[in-house]
Amino acid sequence: MRAGIRSSLSKHVKVDFLNPLSIIHIDTGRDWRGGQESLLTLARGLRARGHTQTLVCPIGSALAERAAAEQFPVSEHPPRIAGIVHAHSGRAQNLAYWATLGWPVRRVVTRHVAFAPRNQLVHRLKYKWTCDGIIAVSESVRRVLLDVGVPAEKIVTIHTGVVVPAALPTDQDRRAARERLGLGDGDFVVGHLGAFTAEKGQDVAAAAALMLRETLPRARVVLAGDGPLKDQVANASVILPGFLADRAGFLAALDLFIMPSRSEAWGLSALEAMAHGVPVIASDIGGLAEIVEPGSGWLIPPGDSAALASAIVSAASDPESLRTAGLKARERARLFSVDQMVQQTEAFYRSNPPRQQ
Repeated sequence: MRAGIRSSLSKHVKVDFLNPLSIIHIDTGRDWRGGQESLLTLARGLRARGHTQTLVCPIGSALAERAAAEQFPVSEHPPRIAGIVHAHSGRAQNLAYWATLGWPVRRVVTRHVAFAPRNQLVHRLKYKWTCDGIIAVSESVRRVLLDVGVPAEKIVTIHTGVVVPAALPTDQDRRAARERLGLGDGDFVVGHLGAFTAEKGQDVAAAAALMLRETLPRARVVLAGDGPLKDQVANASVILPGFLADRAGFLAALDLFIMPSRSEAWGLSALEAMAHGVPVIASDIGGLAEIVEPGSGWLIPPGDSAALASAIVSAASDPESLRTAGLKARERARLFSVDQMVQQTEAFYRSNPPRQQ
C-alpha cells in the first residue's frame, strides 16, 4: 500500500522551499471534529515550510477560534489569489468552486468520508468538474471514488498524520489522569473519543459495557465527546465526561481504546491512541482496517457489541500481551507522520499549475 502511495506521487513536482505557495483552506463546520483537527495540523506543517495561508471558515466556529489563536489569518470569504484553494469537505468544495469561479487557482478537495454517495452520477460530475485534484484520506475512500467513476488520475491517497509523543505517560501521569475522571488504579479503563453520531457506534460500546458488568466487573468504559446522540447511549455502565480538550491527558488514563464505528474514512482518534501507546479494538471497516494490524490491536465486525465485549475481556486477561500491543501500536503510528502528510500534500499542490480561467 505504502509503495503505491509513493508511486502515485512520484510524477509530482519536487518540493521547492524557495517558491512558497499561496493557499486558501475552506471548511464549513462549526464544531471541532477530525476534519478540523486535520486541517489545522496540515496548516501548521505548511506554515513551517514557508507557505502563505488563509483559513476560510465560519467566524465563531471552533476552527476559527483555534486558528486565530495560532496567528493564522481567518476570514469568512476567500481572498482573491492565484494559487491553491483547498476544500476540506463536500460543502466546502461547493463553496470553493462558486467563490473562486474564474480565478487562476488549482482547486483541491480532501474527502474525509467513506460512505458511497446516493447519486453516483451527480457525485462523479461534481468531482470531475469542480476540482482539479482529490485527496483521499485512505485507500478505502479512494476505492469509493473509483467505484463511482471519478478518474483515477485525479486522486491521490494521503493518510492524515499524527504526532507521536516523545515519551509515554509516567505512572504519576496515569494516576492523575484517572483521578480527573474519578477512576482508580485497579480499574480496567476502556476509552473512546468522538462525536456522538450514528456512524461512530457509541451505542455499540454502551451495549458492550452492559455485558462487561458480569464478565469484567472492574471495566470502566469512558465515552468522551459530544453530539446529538449522546443522551441515547447513556446507561449505568458508561461514563460520559463530555468534550475533553486535553486529549493526551485522557489517553494517559486508558488501558485500551475502542472505535466500534459503522463507517470510518480513516480513524484519526484510533491512530492518536496508538501514538500514545494505547492498543486499539476497532471495527474491521474503512480506514481503521488500514491502521490497525495484528499485534497492535484487534479488528472486530462493525455493529457487533458481543464481539466488542469479548475482545475487551480477552485483552484484559493478559496484561503483558496488552503492554506489548501498546508498544507495537506506537511503532505502527510512526508510519503515519505529520511530516509525511505535509510533504505529500505540498507535492500534490505542485503537481499541476493553477488553471488560467
